[in-house]
Amino acid sequence: MGRRARHAVSPWRRSLSLRVVSITLLVSSLLVAAFGYFVAKQITAGLVVAKRQAAVRQVSSGAGTVTQQLAALSGAQDPQLAASVRDVVVNLYSVPTRAGTYEVKLVPDSRIDVAPYGGPAPDQTKIEVPAALRDTVSRKGALAYQFTTANPDGQGSRPYLAVGEHVDVGWGVFDLYYLFPLDDEVAAANLVRNTTIIAGLALVLLLALMAAIVARMVVTPVRAAARTAQRLSAGLLHERMEVRGEDDLARLAASFNQMASNLQNQIVRLEELSRLQRRFTSDVSHELRTPLTTVRMAADMLYAGRDEFPPAAARSSELLADELDRFEALLTDLLEISRFDAGFAVLDAEAVDLVPIVQRVAAGFGVLAERLHAPVQLHTPDGPVIAEVDPRRVERVLRNLIGNAIEHGEHRPVEVHLAADERTVAIAVRDHGIGLRPGEEKLVFNRFWRADPSRARQTGGTGLGLSISLEDARLHGGWLEAWGAPGQGSQFRLTVPARAGDRIVSSPLPLVPPDADVSPAPLALPAGPAGSVGAAGTLDDEPTPHAPDADPLTAGSTRGGGDE
Repeated sequence: MGRRARHAVSPWRRSLSLRVVSITLLVSSLLVAAFGYFVAKQITAGLVVAKRQAAVRQVSSGAGTVTQQLAALSGAQDPQLAASVRDVVVNLYSVPTRAGTYEVKLVPDSRIDVAPYGGPAPDQTKIEVPAALRDTVSRKGALAYQFTTANPDGQGSRPYLAVGEHVDVGWGVFDLYYLFPLDDEVAAANLVRNTTIIAGLALVLLLALMAAIVARMVVTPVRAAARTAQRLSAGLLHERMEVRGEDDLARLAASFNQMASNLQNQIVRLEELSRLQRRFTSDVSHELRTPLTTVRMAADMLYAGRDEFPPAAARSSELLADELDRFEALLTDLLEISRFDAGFAVLDAEAVDLVPIVQRVAAGFGVLAERLHAPVQLHTPDGPVIAEVDPRRVERVLRNLIGNAIEHGEHRPVEVHLAADERTVAIAVRDHGIGLRPGEEKLVFNRFWRADPSRARQTGGTGLGLSISLEDARLHGGWLEAWGAPGQGSQFRLTVPARAGDRIVSSPLPLVPPDADVSPAPLALPAGPAGSVGAAGTLDDEPTPHAPDADPLTAGSTRGGGDE
């Protein structure tokens, strides 16, 4: 659809009043037109029938007059025949009326030697009797009629009703014809038609006006509710609708206000709980730093002198050092999550080459990859890949993705792909491990989520790595998506704009690996610029919104919430 067509259709799609008035106007026009046509047709037919019946009666009366006056003659040779015929026609001939005059013609049989006569004088007869009517009347000897047109005065054709009757006067036969002008009937039919059209138009406009008034009465509160809902969604929780009257719309407004009040109270409570939770997390994380520093110093001293301890004490010092490392990582992640929750995270974007970053992160997992027999295979462009990103955050995302891929890769190679186009840069981390069951790609980014708690961690993660990675992707205005299938492994794709602040609509790398067998369409979990988590189809690179994360207590998975 072109721009002009969309511009023309836009008011129709956006205005409920316009649709109601237009539909009412169209339907009422059709109904009024059909009704007016039926009424005009019935009235016209009634006028014609009444005219025909009156004409037949008049012709029958005229035939009686002809019989009465001509039967007294001695026969066709009577010298008074021509004068009598003339007198009969003159007596039957009408005087001028408002609709004009009708014509009378008396036509003798061919055996009667007298000329046909019409009107007061033969030269005044200007209307010819239709040949079909003459043939019917003379041949069948019955009364008949026919509608015809004539131009007796040279001012245009006019409709006429021609009626004829076979008259037997005893000694001979005559054909009597009346030609009635239908000017009055035509004028009446035109008046009915014009009146019907004017009344129909007035009725249609009145119905359209009534529909507009009713639509306005209904749409105005709906528009007010829409404006109030928009203000509420913008954070103006004190906005309310004005309640007028006690009708259904007033009850709707009152119910809307009650709903808004309940939502405001609930949102305030949730915000307060969230604030207290963030404050508690931040305070606990900060407060634990001091005792943790003391414990770390003691643990480092024990760890440094573990060679002088008995084997059990030496092993305990090693375990203490490992768990303190993990505890410090957990505190760091909690502080980072609290900054994201509080909205204090800042993107320090700069133009960097992503190829060395990918290589550096992959090299950092060399020992773990060798121990788990899961080598990391890099697929990067030959030249540099420049993007305006926060290097620290991108590196943290890669550490989480590659570390998880190695841990869950089931001793198979891990593939890392880097690609870019004019607007976006994408990094995909592919493993060939146990994969994800349907629906789990929505849950892997949940905090502390693990479907298989019995599975031993190889990297000492905290369970917050993927959650933090998702927030890092959102902070870049990018996507972090997941795909997986049982037995086919999984793939995580990070897509960020090449220029900070740009909006991305596609990714240079597919979410589903080319070697995957995608029978059902799995979902992916992107992180859009607006911060909403969405689900993407198997072959579609652009994510769409989905429902909030499911309850981790009711779902199972083969992956945890991320391990950095």
